[in-house]
Amino acid sequence: MRSRRKQMDCSSSKSTHSSSCVKLYLCSNPEDSVLERRALRESVFPKLREHCRLALGLDVRVIDPFESSDPGRWPDENTRQQLIKECRESSAGPFLLALAGHKYGTASLPAQVEVSEYQLLLQAGQQAGISTQELERVYQRDENTIPPSYCLRRTCCPQQEEEIKMKAEENELLKVFQTTVSLCVHNGLMTPERARSYYRSALDADLRFALDSCPNNDIVRRCLVYVHKVINAKGETETERQMTSQVQPQSEVCEGATFYPRTTPSDGQLFSDLCDDFLPGLITSSRLVVYTSATECDRRHGYTTARRWSYAESLCQQVYSDLLELIDSVNILETREDSQLGEALAREQAEQEQLCDILSRFYDIIRPEEEKVRAYVEQREQQHLLVVTGGPCTGKAVLMAHCAQQIKSWLPDCDPVVITYFCNLSINPSPKHLLLSLCYQIAGRYHSRSSSPSDLKDPSCINNFTDYESSCSPTSNLDPHHEPTTKERDQERQTIQYSGIIKPDVCLSELKEHLSSLLSFMPSTKRPLILILNGLDLMENNFGPQIIGSLPFPLPPNVKVILTASSSRTQVLQAINPQRSTHHLVSEGSERESGYVCVPLGLVDRKQCVKMLASLLSSSGRRVTSGQQALVNQALTSCCLALYARLLHLHTSLWQSDSDVTESSLHDGVHSSISALLDHLEQKHGSSLVAHAVSYLTLSRTGLTEAELADLLSIDDEVLSKYVQQGERPSSTIRVPQIDVERLLLDLRRFLIRRTVAGWDVLFWGSRHFKLVVAKRYLGTHEVRREIHSAMADYFSGRWACGNAKPLVENQKSGPNKDTAQTEIYIDRQPSNQPFFFTHQVNLRKVLELPHHLNESNKWKELECELLMSFEFHRAMVQGGLLGDLLAMLVGENGSSHSSYSRERALFKSILKSCACLLQNSPLQLPTVMETNLLPYLKVFPALKGYVKKIRQERRERGSGLGVVLCPAPTSVPSVQCLKCDANTKDVSVIEAAETKYGIVAEIMDDGTAWFWKGSGCDVVKLSLSCEQKELTFAGVKSSGKFMLLSTRCNKLFLWDVTGPEMFVQLKDPLETESSQQTANTIAGFVACEKKLFLWWKDESFVSVFDVSTETLTHFQCQSCVTSLVCSSNGFYMYCGQEDGTVSIFDMNTSSFLGTCSNSHHNAVSLMILCEDKWELACVNRAGNVTLWDVAAETQPPRLVKESLTGDKSTDVINTDYSDEIDTLLICQSHQVTLWDTCDWELWDRFLAPHARAFTHAVLSQDGHLFLALLDTCPLVLVWSVSTGECVLSLETNKQPCTLLKMPSDMICVTHDGCLTVWDSETIDAAGSAPKMGCGVKEVVAEQTGEWFYTADGSETVWKWRLETGLPHANFLHDGPVEKLRLSPDHIHLVTLSGGEIYIWQTETGQNILRMSGSRATDILITPNGNFGVSISERWLTQVWKLAQGNIVCSIHLYLSDAQVSPESTFLIGRQRGDLLAASLWSGLICKRFSCVACSENVVAFHTLSEHPDFVVVMTASGAVYTWKVAEETVCRHFQLPYSFHCQPLSDFQTSSDGSYALLSTDNEAINLLDLSQVRVCSLKAEGPIIRACLDKTGCYLAYISHFIAQKKRCVCPLHARPVLSVVRLEDGEKIGSACLSKYPLTLVVCRQCVFVGFVDGSVGVYSISDVANSAEESDRSRDCLNGELKQCPFDRAPLRWLPLATPNITWT
Repeated sequence: MRSRRKQMDCSSSKSTHSSSCVKLYLCSNPEDSVLERRALRESVFPKLREHCRLALGLDVRVIDPFESSDPGRWPDENTRQQLIKECRESSAGPFLLALAGHKYGTASLPAQVEVSEYQLLLQAGQQAGISTQELERVYQRDENTIPPSYCLRRTCCPQQEEEIKMKAEENELLKVFQTTVSLCVHNGLMTPERARSYYRSALDADLRFALDSCPNNDIVRRCLVYVHKVINAKGETETERQMTSQVQPQSEVCEGATFYPRTTPSDGQLFSDLCDDFLPGLITSSRLVVYTSATECDRRHGYTTARRWSYAESLCQQVYSDLLELIDSVNILETREDSQLGEALAREQAEQEQLCDILSRFYDIIRPEEEKVRAYVEQREQQHLLVVTGGPCTGKAVLMAHCAQQIKSWLPDCDPVVITYFCNLSINPSPKHLLLSLCYQIAGRYHSRSSSPSDLKDPSCINNFTDYESSCSPTSNLDPHHEPTTKERDQERQTIQYSGIIKPDVCLSELKEHLSSLLSFMPSTKRPLILILNGLDLMENNFGPQIIGSLPFPLPPNVKVILTASSSRTQVLQAINPQRSTHHLVSEGSERESGYVCVPLGLVDRKQCVKMLASLLSSSGRRVTSGQQALVNQALTSCCLALYARLLHLHTSLWQSDSDVTESSLHDGVHSSISALLDHLEQKHGSSLVAHAVSYLTLSRTGLTEAELADLLSIDDEVLSKYVQQGERPSSTIRVPQIDVERLLLDLRRFLIRRTVAGWDVLFWGSRHFKLVVAKRYLGTHEVRREIHSAMADYFSGRWACGNAKPLVENQKSGPNKDTAQTEIYIDRQPSNQPFFFTHQVNLRKVLELPHHLNESNKWKELECELLMSFEFHRAMVQGGLLGDLLAMLVGENGSSHSSYSRERALFKSILKSCACLLQNSPLQLPTVMETNLLPYLKVFPALKGYVKKIRQERRERGSGLGVVLCPAPTSVPSVQCLKCDANTKDVSVIEAAETKYGIVAEIMDDGTAWFWKGSGCDVVKLSLSCEQKELTFAGVKSSGKFMLLSTRCNKLFLWDVTGPEMFVQLKDPLETESSQQTANTIAGFVACEKKLFLWWKDESFVSVFDVSTETLTHFQCQSCVTSLVCSSNGFYMYCGQEDGTVSIFDMNTSSFLGTCSNSHHNAVSLMILCEDKWELACVNRAGNVTLWDVAAETQPPRLVKESLTGDKSTDVINTDYSDEIDTLLICQSHQVTLWDTCDWELWDRFLAPHARAFTHAVLSQDGHLFLALLDTCPLVLVWSVSTGECVLSLETNKQPCTLLKMPSDMICVTHDGCLTVWDSETIDAAGSAPKMGCGVKEVVAEQTGEWFYTADGSETVWKWRLETGLPHANFLHDGPVEKLRLSPDHIHLVTLSGGEIYIWQTETGQNILRMSGSRATDILITPNGNFGVSISERWLTQVWKLAQGNIVCSIHLYLSDAQVSPESTFLIGRQRGDLLAASLWSGLICKRFSCVACSENVVAFHTLSEHPDFVVVMTASGAVYTWKVAEETVCRHFQLPYSFHCQPLSDFQTSSDGSYALLSTDNEAINLLDLSQVRVCSLKAEGPIIRACLDKTGCYLAYISHFIAQKKRCVCPLHARPVLSVVRLEDGEKIGSACLSKYPLTLVVCRQCVFVGFVDGSVGVYSISDVANSAEESDRSRDCLNGELKQCPFDRAPLRWLPLATPNITWT
C-alpha cells in the first residue's frame, strides 16, 4: 500500500474543543465500502475505544450513517449534515474519517426542490418529450417549507419484494430527474455548479459539507481522508457485460429526447473533481490529512475479494495508528484537568455556572418580571428575600439564569458576586451538601479576586479563610505600614473561625453558622453578594425549608437572596415566615410583615408565544399556513407556556401545507404534548428503542453520555433483539447502530441539556416534566424501575465488558405448525470497560452512577461487598474529591438490615473521618493511611484482609510506593460510631445513662428528655411519652437484664422489655401509700429476676417486689436505708445491703425474714455478689473493703468467711465492674482502681491515679487484660494494661466524658452533652495487646534478609523480632541497662554492652556464651569478617578480641573517635585530635595517617567503602573531599564543597557502600547530598524540619522523617502535626512514597528494601519500599505478614526469655 500524506506541524495540536468524547463521522460510499467499514467496526473502533477510555478517559463514538444493510434505514442528506455538524462542534479531537474507494457512488433523488426550480425541470423535460408523470407523482408541493418547495412523498416501510421494485423505480426516476437537469444546463436555465449538486453521491456531498467553507482550525488535525484508487478494478468479463448494456437505459428513459453528454458529468468526472481537485486544494490551504493509495489488479480478474481484504487489513492498521496520533496529539489531558480541578466542590461550582449559562439561552420571551427582579437587586437598603413564584413550566429557572447573566450590567458601579444554584438539578440534593457548596463558592469567589487560578486548584485553600479578607484590601498588599482598621480587625478575627470548617464530616448546624458568618463578613459595598437559589421547593424529602432556615433574617447588608417557589408548594414560603397563613400569597407591599418580597410569575403573553414559535419554525426552515396558525393560536390560548410552545414547534414542523389538521391534532397541556412527542418518536424509531432510551435517561443519577446510552441500549435484550434477523445465526458481536441512537437524540435535542458533570458531557432532561411523563408512561411499576436500575448497575459495574458475552433469548420455530422454542445466544455487546481508574484520572462516571443504581435495584449485597468494602472504590472516591459522600455512604441506612459488614464499614468511616484533612490535601496517602490503621485489627475483622491485600496488589502493579509490613502499636483506637443528640440539646447535659446486654442505651438529660440508641447502624432518637395530655419529663433510668425502668419527675415509673415491642408499661407507684409528698422520689436501682422486679429507692428502708405477670406489689422492710440488692437466680432468696453495713436475707417463697449479717466497720454496702455454686455472698462496702459470708445454711445465720481491708477509708467507691466469666472484680475509687480475684477473693492489684488527678469511672475490658478509666478534666478515655500497669491507649471523644458503658461487643463513652462514642471491644483488646518495649527504642539492628531484627530501649532487655509474624520472638535479659547493640555479619552472634560488660549471645539458641567484664568499653564493633570484636574505651585501652573465645588479640593505646573497621578487617580507623589514623588490628600500632601537603586542616568526617575496601572518603573542616587509599597512603582531592554544604553535625555523615552517594548534613528542611558518581552536590527539600535521615547502604534510597509544617497547608489538625516518613530514589530524586507516623520517632534504619522506625513509646514500625525492580520481594513479605498471625490470645503469646550467665566467665585486667 503506497501512501502520500501531508505532514503538519504541532503548533496547532491543542484542541479548542473541550469535550469528553471523540465523535467521528464515517464518510463513505455505502456501495463500495461494506467490507472496509465492517473491518473497521470489528477490529479498529473497539480497540480505539478501549485505548482512549483507559489512557485518556475519553469516549469514542463512530457514526456510520450506512451501517444498516437496509438502505431504507439510511438517513437522508439533511440528517447526515446535522450529524456532521454535531461531530464537528462536540468532538474532542478528530471528527471526520472519510473513505473514498474506486467507485464514486450513486446520487439520490433530492428530498426537497424549490418550487421555481422544480417547475423549471418539469418544463424542460416536457418540452424535450420526456414523460414526467412519475416524477410528479413522487413529489408533493409543500407551502410550509421556506421557501416553498416540492418534497418527496413519505413512504411506509415496504416488504422485501416491494423494496426491490421501489429501488428500481427510484433509479429510473433519478435518471429522468438528472436528464431534465442536463437539459436545463444545456438551455442555459441552470448553472453547471448548481446542476452538479443533483449528480453528487452521498460521499461527495458529505465531504464537501464537512470540509468546504470550514475554518482551518476545524480541519487541521481533525480530519482524515483515505483515497484508494484501483487500477483495472473491472475484469474483462464485467467490462464486456457493462458495455453491451450501457446504451439501453438511456434510450428507454429519454425516449424522443436529445441527450447532451457535455452537460451531464459522468461519475468518473465527478470522482476526479473530488479526489484530484477538491481534496488536494484543502491539503495546501488547510493542511488536510489525505492518504492516497493505489492497487493495480489483474486485467482478467479485476478487484477480487482477496485484494479487497488485503487493502482492508492495511487500512485498519493505518487508520488505527493515525487516529491514535491525532487524538494523543490533541492535548486532551491538559484540557480535561483544567476543567476538573480535582475537587468535587470546585467541579460543582463550574457545573452550576455552566448550567446557568445553558438555561439562560432558553430566554426567548422577555418577561416583565425581569424589571421587578432588577429593581430588587438595585435597592441597596433592601434586607428582605425576593421570592419568585409561579406554576409549573412558567420558566422560573430560565428567568433566574437570565437575570444572573444580567446582574453585572445592572450594577455597573460595583463588582457583584453572583452565585446561582439550581437545587433540583444538583447531583447531591441534600441540605448538608448544598450548604457546603454555597460556603465553598462564597469563600472561593471572594478569595479568587486576588488569587491566581492555580491557587484555586488547591482544595486546601478553602480550609483557611484568614487570607480572604486581607487579599480584598488593596492597601494591605501595597503599603507595608498600613494599620488595619477596627472593621478589618473584626473581620480578621471572624475569618479565623472559618479555619477548617470545610471538612467532610461537618454537621449541619456548623454549616448554618458558617454560612451566616460568610454572609455577614464577606460582602461589601464594592462587592455585594447576590445569591440565587432555584428549585428549593423541588428538593427531595422537603429539604427546602431547612435551607431557608439556614439564612439569616433580616439579610446582612450588601446581600441579596432570590428564591423561586411553585405557587402550589407553600412550605418554602411558610419557612420564611412560619407565623403567616399559607393560604394566600404575599403582595408586593407587605414585605415588612412577611419577611420577603414576592414576585408572581404569570403566563407568557400569547402573542409572544406565537412570535417565538414562528421564530423556531423559521430557524428550522418551516412555517404553517394561516389555517394551521389559527389552530396554533387556539392551542396557545389554552396553554400559554414557553415549554408548550417548544413542543408545538416539534409537532407543527411535521405538518405539510396540505396536512389534514384539526383541533385534536394539537394536544392540550405540556404532559399531553410530551406524550404525543413520544408517540411520534416510537413510530419513527421503534417503540422499544425510544421507551428504553428515555427510561435510561430518566433514571440516571447525573445524566448519561451518548456513548453510555448506546452501550445501555446494546446491552438491553429487548432493544437488541430488533436487530437480530429471525432465522439467521447472528454475529458473535452485535451492537445497536450508533446512527440509530444519534438520530433519536437529534429529535430530542431541543429538550435534552448537554451539561458537564464531573468532567463528562452528559445528557439531562431540561425540564422535570419529561421525567414525570416518562415515569408514568414507561416506569409505572416498581419492578420495571428496578429492572432498569439493575441493567444500569450491570453496565457501570463492567459486568458485560471485556468480551463477556451476554445471553440473548431468541424465539425459534422448528417448523410450520410447531411450537416456538427458546434458545440462548451469547453475544458480545462490546460496552465500554468500567475500571475505577483510567490512566490519568478517576472514572467519576462509575463512582457517581454505580452506587445509586445498586441501591435503587435493591442489590445491597453487591453495594456493600463490591463498593463499600472495596479499596478501589474508596480510592476513587477520595481522589475524586468525594470523601464526604463516601463517609455518608458508609453509614447509610439503605439496606442496613441486609448488611453483613456494618462494623467493618463503621471502622472504615472512623479511620477516613479521622484522616479527612490529610486525605483532602493528599489523596494519594490513602493506601498507606488505611494499611497502617487496619493492620492491627485484621484478626478482629478477617474480612478486611482482602482490602489490605488489594492495597498491596495495587502498589505492586504501580511499581512504586511505601507499604506497611509491621504497624507500630496504636496509640488510639478508631471508634465504630459517634452519635450526637439533636442539635437543640447542646446546652443540656446527661444526668443518668444505662445500658442492657441487648445493645440498648438510654440517656436522661437535665431538661427531662430521654434519648435511646438501639445499636449499630442506628441514630440516637428521642423518646416522647404523654400522660393525661401532658408531655412527661424524665428524672432517671435504670437497667437490669432485659428491662429498662424510667422514672419521671412526677413519680411515675415506666418499664420496657427491650426484647419485645417498643411499648412502655406504667407501673403502679410503690410509694403512693408510703408518702403523700409531691417531691420527686429517686429510684436507687432495681434487679430483674424471672418475672419479678426488685426495686429500692434512695433514702428508703424498704424493697418493693413487683410481679410483672400478675402486676402485684409486695413490700419488704429492712433495718436501714437500702443501698444494694441481689437475689438468687431462681428468685427464691433476696439479700438487701443497707446503709449501716447490714445485709438482710428474705425467703421470697414464704415472704419471711431469714436473718442478717454485718461488716465490722458498719460501712454502707455498695455491691453484693452471690456465688451460688459455693453459696457465698461477697459484700463490698463503700470504702472498698470486701467481706465474704457463707450463706448456705437457711436456718443458721450467715458465717463470716473472710474480711479483706484495703486500708484506705478516705474515699468512697465510685463504681464497680464484675465479670463472672473471668472471675474479676474492679472497684473504682477516686484515688485508685483495685482488682480482685473473685475465686479466692484476694486483692490482685492496685492502680493509683496520676498525680493531682482522680478517677471518675472505670470498667474492665471484655477479657479483663485491660481496664478503661476516666480522669477528671481529661477529655480522653485511658486504657491501662493490667499486667504492666502502663497506660497503653488513649481513646478520643468529642467532649468531656461522663461515664463508660460496657456492652457485649462494644465499649461506649457517654459525654456530658449526651454524645455517644462507640468502640469495638475486640479492637481495644487488639490495640492494647500490640507489643512494644518499656521505653523508647534507641537502637535497631536488622539482618540483611530482614527476617529477624533486634531492638534495644536502654533497659536490661533486648528484643528479637520476627518480621513474618510482627511479634517479638525472644528477650535477651541483662543485669544492667543495654548501652550498645551489634550483630555479626553472619547473624550468628549478637554482641551487647551493658554496665561495662560485654555479652555475646548465639542468636539461634539464645545462649549467652560469653560474658566479659573489665573492658571499661563505651562502644563495641565487630569486624566485617565476623571473627573479631573491638571494644572502644575513651579512658582505657581499646581491645581487639576473638569473637568466639573472647581472647584478647591486641590493645590500641590511643582513643579513636567515630571509629570504623576497614572492610578487609585489617585496620581500625578513627579520628584523634583532628587527625585520621589507622591502627592495625593485629599489632595495635598506629601504622597509617591521613595527610595532605596542601591542607593541614582537621578531618571532620570520614567513611569506609565496603565495595572499595582500599579507600576511605574523607572530609575536612574547609569542605574539601578526598579519597584516601589506606594501604598505599595516597590521597586524591576531588572537589571543594560550598560552605552551606559542610558536614555538620558530624553524626549525619553517611555513605553508600560503593561510595556513589554521601549524606552530608541535614539543615532544617533540607538534606544535603553528595553525588560522587557525577561529582555534584544536591539539596533535597523536605516538607518540614528534618528529624532523622538515613542513607541506604546500597545507594538506592534515602529515607528521612520530617515534621509536617501545617501552616504551609493552612491546617492545624493533629494529623498534620505528626512526623512523616518519606523515601526518595537517589537515582532520579523521585519520591517513592511517604507515610504519616502516629508518634515521635527515635531511630531510623534502612536495610535493603525495609525501613525500620523505632518510636518513643517502645513500638517499632517496619515499612517496605516497593520499587519496580524489587516489587516481588515486597509482595512476598506482605503476604507472609498477613498469613503469619498466631491463634492464641494476644496477651498470652509472651516471647521467650533468654537469661544471661550469672557471673562473667571472662575478666580482663
